Amino acid sequence: MADMSQGRSNVPHGGSQAAANRTISGSKGLELAEPLIFEMGEAGRCGVDFADAKVSNDRLNGMRRKAAVGLPGLSEPQVVRHYTRLSQKNFGIDSGFYPLGSCTMKHNPRINERVARMKGLGDLHPLQPTSTAQGALELIDTLATWIKTLCNMPAVAMSPAAGAHGELCGIMSIKAALEARGEAATRTRFLVPESAHGTNPATAAACGFTVDSIPATERGRVDIAAFKAKLGPDVAGIMLTNPNTCGLFENDIIDIAAAIHEAGGYFYCDGANFNAIVGRVRPGDLGVDCMHLNLHKTFSTPHGGGGPGAGPVVLSAALAPFAPVPYVIHDADGFEMVEHKADSDAQPFGRLKGFHGQMGVFIRALAFMLSHGAEGLLQASTDAVLNANYLRAKLQDVMSVSFDGMCMHEVLFDDRFLKDTGVTTLDFAKAMIDEGFHPMTMYFPLVVHGALLMEPTESESKDTLDLFIKTLRGLTARAKAGEAQSFKDAPVLTPRRRLDETAAARKPVLRWTPEA
Repeated sequence: MADMSQGRSNVPHGGSQAAANRTISGSKGLELAEPLIFEMGEAGRCGVDFADAKVSNDRLNGMRRKAAVGLPGLSEPQVVRHYTRLSQKNFGIDSGFYPLGSCTMKHNPRINERVARMKGLGDLHPLQPTSTAQGALELIDTLATWIKTLCNMPAVAMSPAAGAHGELCGIMSIKAALEARGEAATRTRFLVPESAHGTNPATAAACGFTVDSIPATERGRVDIAAFKAKLGPDVAGIMLTNPNTCGLFENDIIDIAAAIHEAGGYFYCDGANFNAIVGRVRPGDLGVDCMHLNLHKTFSTPHGGGGPGAGPVVLSAALAPFAPVPYVIHDADGFEMVEHKADSDAQPFGRLKGFHGQMGVFIRALAFMLSHGAEGLLQASTDAVLNANYLRAKLQDVMSVSFDGMCMHEVLFDDRFLKDTGVTTLDFAKAMIDEGFHPMTMYFPLVVHGALLMEPTESESKDTLDLFIKTLRGLTARAKAGEAQSFKDAPVLTPRRRLDETAAARKPVLRWTPEA
C-alpha cells in the first residue's frame, strides 16, 4: 500500500481516467487516503501513559525479548481516524447489495443485536455455575427444539463453531457409528458429488476416508446411475449438498438416501443452503442422517470475518447416540450440561469444542426465529427463491444461464455471453465494483467454466434487484460493444486499483518494512 501522506497515488494504470482521479493529497473528496498504521507511526508517540513495570522474576526461562516489539507509535486521534477511515472503505451488507452466491449475505435485523446485548445475556460467562445460567441453558434448549422441528430430526449437536466444523462433527459421528458396528476398518470410502461444497471432500479426507467423486448430469444434478455404480461394502456414506452448489434441488434425493442406506452407508447432507427450503422441506423426511446448519446463512446472524459462527448438526436416530459432549439436558430440577463422556447415557465420540457453541449467535438466531414464526420463515425461504428466479428471468436473454429451468435460492450464470469480447469473468466483476455493487461469487462452482453465481436472498427489494439487473445488462452491452479495455482497467473509482493477484499469491508481502 502506498504512503498517501506523501502524495503518492496508487494508480498503476495510465490513461485519462487515471489522471483525472489523481489529487495532490491522495484523497478524493470525502474518500480520505489512509497509509498503513506503521507508516504513520513514530517512535515515542503514544496516546496513553503507562508506568514502567518492575519485574524481578519474569519466568520466561531465558526467552525475554531482546528488541522492541515494533508496534507503531500514534496519538489517540490518529488511532481513531485511522480505523474510522478504514471502516469507510469496507463494503458490507449494511452498505449495499451483496449477491455472493453460496454465501447467503442477508440482512441482520437490529432486534437480534438488541436482544444479544440484554442484561443477563450479554454479560454471561462460560465458567459461571449452571445454577446461575438457567435462562441461557433454556435458550439453547429452545433453539435446539426449533432446529429439530424445522428439520424433523430427533437430535442436534449445538457445539460446532461453524459450517465446516459442523461437517467435521457429522463425519465424526458417522465414523463413531461405524466403529460401534465394527465396520470402521472396512467402510473407508465417501462418495462426494462434483456439485457439493468444496469443504465436503476436505472434511471426509481429514477424517481418514478416501473421497470418490460422483459426476453431474447435464442438468447440474447428481448422476444417479454413476452414484449407484460406485456403491459397495466399503462405502461409509455420501456427502451431498442440497440445494446443490449450482443452485438446483437434487430431486433424486430420496432415491439416493434409500440406495446409500441399502448399501449400509450414511447420508450426510450439507445444510449451507437450507435458507432455500426452510419451512418447506424437512431434511429428516428425505432420509438424511446428519446435516449441519450455518446459522448465519439461514437465521441471520452476522456473517464473515472468521467468526463468531455456529454450525449445529442435526442427527437421525441412528447417529443421535454419538453426538459430542457437551449437551443440555433438563428435568424437573432444571437444566444441566452433560460435560463428559463418562456422564453420558449415550456413546458420544468426545468433545469437539471448548464450552458449548457460540452463545451470541444462538441468541440472534432464536430472536430471528421467534420474530418470524413458522409462517415467516416459510415466507423468507420462498422470497429467497423468488428473488433468484427474478434475476434469472430478467438476465437470461443477455447473459448465459448455466442450466435450464427454475433455480432455487441462487442462480448460476457462466462466461459464454462474454465469448469473443476480450472480457473475462474477473474483468466483469471488477467493473461491477465501480458501479457500487459487490461482485457475485466468481469461478465457483468449479463444474461450470467462468461461473458467476448470484444469491440475492430474501432481504433485497425489487427496486434493488431492478437496479442490479439494469447495471448488469448495461455492463454486458458495453462488453459486447468492444469496450474491453475499460473492463481491464476497472476498478478506477476505488481507493486502490486492481491487484496483480498471481504475483501477490506467489510472492506475498507479509511484513511491512520501512523504505530505505
